[in-house]
Amino acid sequence: MLADEGPVISVVVIMYNSAALLADLLDSLPGGLRGLRWNLVLVDNASTDGSVEVARQLAPEATLVTTGRNGGYAAGINAGVRAAPDHDAVLILNPDVRLTDGCGAELVAVLRSPGVGIAVPRIVDGKGRLTYSMRREPTLLYALADATVGAERAGRVPWLGEVVADPRQYERLQTTDWSEGSVMLVTSECMTAVGGWDESFFLYSEETDFALRAGDLGYRTVYVPTASAIHLAGGSATDPALWSLVVKNRVRLYRRRHPLLPSLVFYAAVVGREATRALLGRETNRAALRLLLSPSRMRERCGPWSIGPSSEIDIAAE
Repeated sequence: MLADEGPVISVVVIMYNSAALLADLLDSLPGGLRGLRWNLVLVDNASTDGSVEVARQLAPEATLVTTGRNGGYAAGINAGVRAAPDHDAVLILNPDVRLTDGCGAELVAVLRSPGVGIAVPRIVDGKGRLTYSMRREPTLLYALADATVGAERAGRVPWLGEVVADPRQYERLQTTDWSEGSVMLVTSECMTAVGGWDESFFLYSEETDFALRAGDLGYRTVYVPTASAIHLAGGSATDPALWSLVVKNRVRLYRRRHPLLPSLVFYAAVVGREATRALLGRETNRAALRLLLSPSRMRERCGPWSIGPSSEIDIAAE
């Protein structure tokens, strides 16, 4: 439960080559967290662009954690939570996020409701366009619909798609199975009960896994339309290596939560989706299909080595 006298929020920002993004993020925090008690934890995943030096200059009061390795988004979150001062909740942020005024207070208000473990805001991109950030738990039907008609088209129908793609749904407060992980306020009680974030995902699906495991324990994820944030967004949909990791982790996540037979059907649906798009000449889908059809690469633990040096491995891709 949150402290009655006003909760303490630890803001945990995960950096990887984020020097150019930090100033605008930090400038948005006082207004975004107005009226709240908060502290700042900056976690650096072995940046090479001077992110640590910029962080020390711009936020000398922050707790700075240097992990010494690029362990991925989940590993950075876990390191930040361990290093954070005493807190009632953790606000997890990508470095390319900008909070709008009052965002934090709106999220905190919802966390006070019984059973809520995670609160997420309305998210727009750098051009002010609504991001379809709410998601339903992956199912075989959703995977088949994505393969045949596309995720966004299927998501306009509540029983057919994983992505909540009806703009009207983003106007009301509601429980969602999970949400994209660039901005998440999590109670310390929920974080402790779930046992932290699964670092084996490296990038993508780690927020899905965390929210679903929280839901298994009775902690709801609630979307708050009156809280707003800007996420400049990454390039997973256009980078073949990153998209391959998105697809691989979707399959891995589903297998962890389901028996073998439905997992094989899910895998087949994902292969079918990538194959049909690959036939259209899309290199992202060709790369994902090659990975899906390689047993050794599917078994390989996710990490920067599985993406390769040609891609910019930035957690802003979240």
